[in-house]
Amino acid sequence: MASSNTDHIHVGRDGWLFLKTGTNDILGQFERPEETTDLIWSWRSLVATRERRLRALGIRYRHVVAPDKLLIYDDRLDGIAIAPEASPAYRLLHAEPPLGSRWRRGLTGLYADWRRRTRWRETCIDLVTPMRAARDASDLYCRTDTHWSFDGCYLAYAEICRAFGTEPRADLRERPFSQIDHDGDLGSAFDPPRRVPSRAYRIQQDAVRTYASPIVEAREKAGLLHTLHVGANVVYGNAKATDPRRLALFGDSFSHVMPYMLTILLAETFREVHFVWNTSLDWSYIDRAKPDLVLTEVAERFMAQLPDDSFSLDAYVQERFGAELANRGA
Repeated sequence: MASSNTDHIHVGRDGWLFLKTGTNDILGQFERPEETTDLIWSWRSLVATRERRLRALGIRYRHVVAPDKLLIYDDRLDGIAIAPEASPAYRLLHAEPPLGSRWRRGLTGLYADWRRRTRWRETCIDLVTPMRAARDASDLYCRTDTHWSFDGCYLAYAEICRAFGTEPRADLRERPFSQIDHDGDLGSAFDPPRRVPSRAYRIQQDAVRTYASPIVEAREKAGLLHTLHVGANVVYGNAKATDPRRLALFGDSFSHVMPYMLTILLAETFREVHFVWNTSLDWSYIDRAKPDLVLTEVAERFMAQLPDDSFSLDAYVQERFGAELANRGA
């Protein structure tokens, strides 16, 4: 019997584990979509505003949601069911504004214009459709983790590349790997931990990390890189890149500073990649970095909170990590 600290985890078929509750109550977001109707339209308004502002600066913008494992592998659930079309990621892509709502009144012109010019479909990358279509070919998510496997990460990477008009590098799939037993953020909650065989790929080959923020360097030196979250910042350069453009990525743990998730795949492809661990945009950072492309990535469960694009990376780092960095330097 599972211990009390696994109550937030659903045990599905064939060893599949799913996060079902927690701070963002992901299952509740699927079960009660009417409670987040305004939130979904706030997300659409935010993405539209970002796209318009970045386009005025000559920067191409794309937004991608990392779908929840519940949505992609709902056929592996045991004793519970979800409606895929009720998921936040699906609704962000497909939902119509409700009749008579303030969003229908306030966004009618913008929405109609975007539909006419297909800008919304260009800006918001759909991972739900290709992932559900490919879910039986291989495990796109680790069975004991909330995050993508390499195959899932590569699929997302390939869709992002195509959305930016560049060809994904097929040779990344041929990079060396080690076979490991992986427990992940779900399997590790059990006693004993639940583990499954997994491949740990060594992706980095051409990309060189040219900058790591002080907190990244400090925790890396202490062997605590896995403890980083919001506020981490790294930059990669790649003289052998197949795409000469500079990309700024604002994302979360599906992107990660550790070189096995989305950031390093993009860094092996584009001439320069900036990763800022935050789903809000820092406009002053964008002004300094001068990217050709901006990508925002957010895990579906974190759509419960709308980002604040008045975010300042420098101010956040000082407030969150200032004392820690001062103590390490003493």
